[in-house]
Amino acid sequence: MVETLLMAFLFAGVIAYLIWIFAIAKQYAPLTLEEAKILWKIHKQAANCPSNAWREIRKGGKIVGFRCDCGYRHVQKKPLNASKPSQNSKSQTSIYRELHRA
Repeated sequence: MVETLLMAFLFAGVIAYLIWIFAIAKQYAPLTLEEAKILWKIHKQAANCPSNAWREIRKGGKIVGFRCDCGYRHVQKKPLNASKPSQNSKSQTSIYRELHRA
């Protein structure tokens, strides 16, 4: 009886941990300075923000977000299990051929 109850709690704990890892747990995703500026401009337009300045939010020496003078704060995060984007870039000549097909 005790063993089955212990196994049930252990199983529930493992399931809860896996859900947390794959759905909820996040890590900071670095931004470039240009991306942070663009995100701030989007915030300024979307919220009709009167502020004229913003500050970088840094974690580990990298920019991960910004803080607007109006109080808005944006931090870029991604799931722990997110893979790096693939480097599936095409050469300029193949892009040119696709755009200028006869």
